[in-house]
Amino acid sequence: MLGLKPIKLLPARERVASALRKAIIAKQIEPGAVLTLESTANELGVSVTPVREAFQILERDGLIDLKQNKGAVVIGLTERMIRDHYEVRAALESEACYLFCRAGADLDPLENVVLKSRSMLMSGSFDDYPNLNQSFHYEIWSGSGNEKLQRMCSELWNGLSTGAAITVSEYAKVSIEEHETLYGLFRDGDADGARDEMHRHIIRSMNDMLTRYK
Repeated sequence: MLGLKPIKLLPARERVASALRKAIIAKQIEPGAVLTLESTANELGVSVTPVREAFQILERDGLIDLKQNKGAVVIGLTERMIRDHYEVRAALESEACYLFCRAGADLDPLENVVLKSRSMLMSGSFDDYPNLNQSFHYEIWSGSGNEKLQRMCSELWNGLSTGAAITVSEYAKVSIEEHETLYGLFRDGDADGARDEMHRHIIRSMNDMLTRYK
């Protein structure tokens, strides 16, 4: 027994927003598609309330257009919009790493995620990696000590940035290696190194996702 603890996940509205954002960015939901509260809630297995809140987040991001009594219409994305999204994420999450390190945040929750990810990698089953990936980033945001930064990062989360020619397992292997590098920098107290590594991590994810727009 490794004595691992349950991982922490985002609140329901951010999880719904993340699932929809990922599907829109990855072109799994096409521009012009109409999303309704009820059908989206049923498909994701949640109540209508977090879906309504998620729609508001996505409208603010410019991903959907809310229509009164007609649900939401998905807006088409451009490569520039994708770059803008990831560049903002890179700026915010790299600063969260710096603050996390400077604050001397508890490393145990991050270590828990790293160990679970390593165990999953050895097992060859990657079904749980989206949640482990989310939890790794969430622990950094929450450990930064900046609640506004945590909220902004949570609302921008888009899940795994798998490109057009990469599988979830291939993506997970690269991502886990980068997470372990980040964890090592936190353990060493290298705030500048952690900030730079997270920036590289997010930009690499951006480049993976942009393969869907070539």
